[in-house]
Amino acid sequence: MPEEKRGSLRLFDKYLNNQSIFKNREVLRHSYRPHILPHRRPQIDHIASILAPAIRNETPSNILIYGKTGTGKTASVRYIGTELENACVEMGKSCHVIHLNCEVIDTQYRVLAQITNHLEDADSHSSDRPRNTVPMTGWPTDQVYMELKNQVELIGGVHVVVLDEIDKLVKKSGDEILYNLTRINSDLKNSRISIIGISNDLRFTHFLDPRVLSSLSEEELVFPPYNAPQLCDILQQRAENAFIEGSLGEGVIPLCAALAAQEHGDARRALDLLRVSGELAERANEKNVLERHVKRAQQKIETDSLIECVSTLPTQSKIVLYSMIILSDLKTQVFTTGEVSQVYREVAQILDIDVLTHRRITDLISELNMLGVINTRVVSRGRYGRTKEMWFGTTTERIKETLLKDSRFENDKLKNLDTNRFKTPFR
Repeated sequence: MPEEKRGSLRLFDKYLNNQSIFKNREVLRHSYRPHILPHRRPQIDHIASILAPAIRNETPSNILIYGKTGTGKTASVRYIGTELENACVEMGKSCHVIHLNCEVIDTQYRVLAQITNHLEDADSHSSDRPRNTVPMTGWPTDQVYMELKNQVELIGGVHVVVLDEIDKLVKKSGDEILYNLTRINSDLKNSRISIIGISNDLRFTHFLDPRVLSSLSEEELVFPPYNAPQLCDILQQRAENAFIEGSLGEGVIPLCAALAAQEHGDARRALDLLRVSGELAERANEKNVLERHVKRAQQKIETDSLIECVSTLPTQSKIVLYSMIILSDLKTQVFTTGEVSQVYREVAQILDIDVLTHRRITDLISELNMLGVINTRVVSRGRYGRTKEMWFGTTTERIKETLLKDSRFENDKLKNLDTNRFKTPFR
């Protein structure tokens, strides 16, 4: 046996000999789809009642669903979608539920292409018609829209498009795609499309044209956060399938639930705490998960990767980010590249750092967007051209604290910088 292979085996020997306390750790991950969703029956029944007309080949109302992260929105809609498709099959009706994650599929072209290709896949499985896949780039958007209409008409029936994290789509690409989708039924004869939008941000509707909002939010539903006893029930249900019997200490689930309830009733947070607690116990080759493991897991999870990313940024990127913080502190939620550049130039001069060109600042802003520190979108200003707008997707306080740990930002002149003149809009 080669030396490298023998070394690999020896490296993992101790883990192979460990007795796992997990029966199925995947049950504790966000991607797992449980068959039962505790404490969401009222919301599930409400959504089901809105979508029920699809069984009779009638158009359901469009729905906007709000709620903080980890309140069961996506899991509930996926469960309802599966049940609706099954019910329509039993009734001999054509119905497809297309679930799109708008954090990834965030442009009008991609949304239209994904819906079309999903329907193409479904149709190719049920008929002998040749498949005509829309490429992910390269076609005019109007052509993709026409392809979608043709495909929907060909299949017939009612189709439900779920736009998960719809706020990310609107902030990145505007509301033109929503305008087109909410009016597509006027161009259809044999089929209908209904939309479900899911968002963590109740304020994203401020970005919508009133006509789009009235069409999109025919029905609205808010998923409330879970309380500690409800989180206990959720964790208990998952733990029965995730852990070997007798491996959980008595206080572990209540402690995970209580800590997550403090974090706005986030079931994902509770599941992460329970899973990481189990992993820490397993790595230590211990047979039981105890409350001390939960406390260590909480500390581990709270080591925010975003903050680690900010602390290791190059100096020029930190100055650009600090300039954005100044604008954010002035209650400017959305700011442009020009505004950031103006503040950046003053900050860089105070810190005696070489001032970068506007183009290089734009490159650094793009890098910050790519790292997930900020969000950006390109907007048209008509005859004044195009500009990039940006905003913070998370609280700025921890980002600011991290930046201030860099001794260069302790400069007295910087602390006394007169920011009043920045309150005047630059645009």
